[in-house]
Amino acid sequence: MKSDIRVCSAWRDRHDRPRYSLSETCPDCGAPTENSAPAPFNPEDPYGEYRRALKRRTR
Repeated sequence: MKSDIRVCSAWRDRHDRPRYSLSETCPDCGAPTENSAPAPFNPEDPYGEYRRALKRRTR
């Protein structure tokens, strides 16, 4: 599921707390916004193969 909630990319410099928005720009300072959710996985995960194997064994 794609997250539509975005956070101001410059909130650490310009705001006292994160500013969330649904638009491409921050409504307070005009800086671009970025997706607030972290990436669901890292394709270069060196331990992914082992984690998936362990998950299959424990089911």
